[in-house]
Amino acid sequence: MIQVEVWSDIVCPWCYIGKRRLETALSRFEGAVTVEWRSYQLDPSTPVGDSRPVGESLAARKGLSASQVKGMFAHVTQIAADEGLAYDFDRARTANTLDAHRLLHFAKAHGQQAALQERLMHAYFTEGADIGDQAVLAGLAAAVGLDEVAAKQALADGSHEADVRSDIATARAYGINGVPFFVFNQQIGVSGAQPVEVFEQALRQSSLTIVGSPAAEACADDSCEI
Repeated sequence: MIQVEVWSDIVCPWCYIGKRRLETALSRFEGAVTVEWRSYQLDPSTPVGDSRPVGESLAARKGLSASQVKGMFAHVTQIAADEGLAYDFDRARTANTLDAHRLLHFAKAHGQQAALQERLMHAYFTEGADIGDQAVLAGLAAAVGLDEVAAKQALADGSHEADVRSDIATARAYGINGVPFFVFNQQIGVSGAQPVEVFEQALRQSSLTIVGSPAAEACADDSCEI
């Protein structure tokens, strides 16, 4: 069994693209694979309740002009479209993602992490959902079959924040300073939304090892031992 851990943030456009490319690679791979989503926040300093248009927020944070932001969004939207994803940055809203990551750990405990990960990303990039709003998050949890009342309670009482912090600490220990980042069998790291072929190579290489065994000698393309 190959174990794949993915560090990502819900509001990261390249993370959703990387997710699709990994899924394409998995669809072509015959071995058994488990995928676990790990928490990472691109900007933990985003104020809770800040739900400005994401273009406005990005321009202010990075010191970019409106035309520069528009060009960046057009570029990544086209790449996303090539993977079957429909990004709508005109609708996307800024959000602190801590609660969303806590909810993903709640979903993991109930066997629905993968479904919620997909639902959150689609809601953010395509539907313009405010994923910093706890009521919106609970509704998205219900949409994948989770108990909405239990989800609301978990969000309200601060559940799983320690799990989020642990994921982020592990990312630091691995030297991860950007996402998406994919770790295969705790040995092979792939940084970024790489082409499908890179993920296929990592899966093939991982099939020769097991979790906890000595890492393979080679480091090729954009995948390296960690």
